[in-house]
Amino acid sequence: MMFGFGDDQNPYTESVDLLEDLVIEYITETTHKAMETGRTGRVQVEDMVFLVRKDTRKFARVKDLLTMNEELKKAPTRPPLPIIYSRKLAFPPKFKIPRQVWVSNMDTVEEEKLGLIDLHPEVFAERPRLDIIHENVRWQQLYRHVSYAHTKMSYEVRGGGRKPRPQKGSGRSRHGSIRSPIWVGGGIVHGPRSPKPYFYMLGFNARLNGLRSTLSAKLAQDDLQIVESLDIPTDDPKYLEALVEERGWGPSVLFVDDHDIMPLNITAASDAYGHYNLMPVYGLNVFSMLKHTTLVMTLSAVERLEERILFHLNRNDAAEATAKYKLSSV
Repeated sequence: MMFGFGDDQNPYTESVDLLEDLVIEYITETTHKAMETGRTGRVQVEDMVFLVRKDTRKFARVKDLLTMNEELKKAPTRPPLPIIYSRKLAFPPKFKIPRQVWVSNMDTVEEEKLGLIDLHPEVFAERPRLDIIHENVRWQQLYRHVSYAHTKMSYEVRGGGRKPRPQKGSGRSRHGSIRSPIWVGGGIVHGPRSPKPYFYMLGFNARLNGLRSTLSAKLAQDDLQIVESLDIPTDDPKYLEALVEERGWGPSVLFVDDHDIMPLNITAASDAYGHYNLMPVYGLNVFSMLKHTTLVMTLSAVERLEERILFHLNRNDAAEATAKYKLSSV
C-alpha cells in the first residue's frame, strides 16, 4: 500500500526498498543465465550478443536506480511523532493558561497528529463578545453596499421652461413652471440620490476585538484546525474533497497561509469548488471566518497573526496610531 493511504511506513524508506528489490532481481536473473550457459557448454554467437546487449541495458538501469537510491537516502525524513512544538509566547499571560491544539498534516487523506502547539490565550481564549462580532459583520456588509435609488429634482425633469399662465388676471394660483415639486410630474424634494455609499470606519479596537472573539469562538467550537503546511501531493480536486470529508471539516473551509502565493496543488484543487477558499493571513476578517464552517491555518499563519494582534494589544502609542478614520493602522 502506498504511503499516505493507510500505511505508516515512511515514503522514502518504501522507495529505497523497492529500488533494492529491483537491483537484486536484475543481478539474480543475469547470474542464472550465466550458470545455465556454463552447464550446457554450447554458446551461440547470436546468444552472446543478445545477452551482452540485454545485460548492458539492465546494468545501466541498475546504475540509475542506485543513484536514485542514494538521493532518496539523503532526503529529509520526518522526526518521530508526536512533537510538542516549543514556542516562547510573546507577552506571556499571568493568569491564563495557553490553549494546546493538535497540529495535523495535509499530505495524506487520513489525519495524522504531528504534535501539539500552544496558542496565546489573549488571542484564542477570550470570552466571545457577540455584540462586537455583530458590529464587525454589519460593518463589513454595509461598506460594500451602495444604493442606486435616484429621483430627479425640478431642474432635472424635462420640460417646464415656460410659465404655465400669466402671473395676474386668471384668478388662479401663481406658478412659474409645471415641473415645480407641487405639480404632478414635477421634481422630487429630498428624494434619494445615487450613488449613495453606506461606508463608515469601524473603530480600531472594535475590529481588533472582533478578530479575537471570532478566533476564540472558532477554537471553542472545534472549528479551528492547525496544519503544518497547505502542501498536498496532487492537484486533483477529488483528493481535497476526500480529505475534507474524512476529517469532518464541514461543507465550507477557509484555508489561511502566511503568504499570498499559495502552493500550486491546493490552488488548483480548490479552484473547482466555490466553498473551499484560500486567503492570506493579512486578509483574515470576521465575516469570512463566520461564512465558512471550518478555519484551517498553517503554523506560520498562526505565529504571524499572534504577533500582530499582541503587538496592538500591548503598544504604548495606541492613541496616536489608532486615530479615527486612520486606514493604515495595521
